[in-house]
Amino acid sequence: MPKRLLTGRVKSDKMSKTRVVQIPRLVRHAKYGKIFRDRTTCYVHDEENESNEGDIVQIIESAPLSKKKRWTLVKVIEKSTEVDLAAVRAARKQKEQLSSEVEPEA
Repeated sequence: MPKRLLTGRVKSDKMSKTRVVQIPRLVRHAKYGKIFRDRTTCYVHDEENESNEGDIVQIIESAPLSKKKRWTLVKVIEKSTEVDLAAVRAARKQKEQLSSEVEPEA
């Protein structure tokens, strides 16, 4: 049986060499027939830690690597352009503190 190739967005990169990828899909309700959006969550092995949160990646099925990890990263299709505002604010605050410590008081 051929291995499945899927494309999804990285939702978490907090674990070392593991990414949580969500794959959106459309599902038809069995009884009412309405089509609604759903998502599949896959745990993906990323050996070089090359993907980050928000990236669009291509993954392939693999043999089980752990309890939940059954996918391997093939490539990063598109890098995320999102900016982490909390990190920017923290860096700006740290820079201001360093500059105030360095300047001599008159």
